[in-house]
Amino acid sequence: MNSVSATHHIGIEEPLRIGDDPAIDFLNTTVMENGVLTDRLQSDADVLQWLRIMGFGKPNTVAFASGTLLKIARTIREALRIAVENASTGKAINWRYWNTLLVKSPSHLVINADGCSTTQRWGTDSPEQVLGPVIAAAVELLTTGDFELVRKCDDDACVLWFYDRTKSHRRRWCSMSTCGNRNKVAAFRERQQAGA
Repeated sequence: MNSVSATHHIGIEEPLRIGDDPAIDFLNTTVMENGVLTDRLQSDADVLQWLRIMGFGKPNTVAFASGTLLKIARTIREALRIAVENASTGKAINWRYWNTLLVKSPSHLVINADGCSTTQRWGTDSPEQVLGPVIAAAVELLTTGDFELVRKCDDDACVLWFYDRTKSHRRRWCSMSTCGNRNKVAAFRERQQAGA
């Protein structure tokens, strides 16, 4: 068994936070970069760093075989992608899979020092426990999310998802500064050429 440090240099400088939901932000760890589908999670340390940056406060090291956390994280992410796509199109979700993950990632409440609030905690003995907050976020999204508002970016070349929490519910792009701007510029050029 190897101990993997989360402090070495990783491939995640800053996770994308455009999904307006932690489970969707986890989905968005697979991105298109220069026309190539790229997985931003390349190691156990990347997974731990993503969890820490996203506020899930995970341990500095894990005590299971190197690569195990990455493999489980990618498996959960792919299952989430399938479940989100199914929910978005009215197809059935494999609840047995999610229930199995919930059994493998038990948590408990801890009373905070203020005596007035609690924090949910997961163990660190298994990859599923380390990924417990992501599993809980995914289950929360899948069971309570409004899938009329969970959408894939309208840019055909983009693979990112978002939860449209805007007041008008007319959001089309993962980000206005990237896909939105690119598509607006393309539409402007197309109108200019049509008018010429």
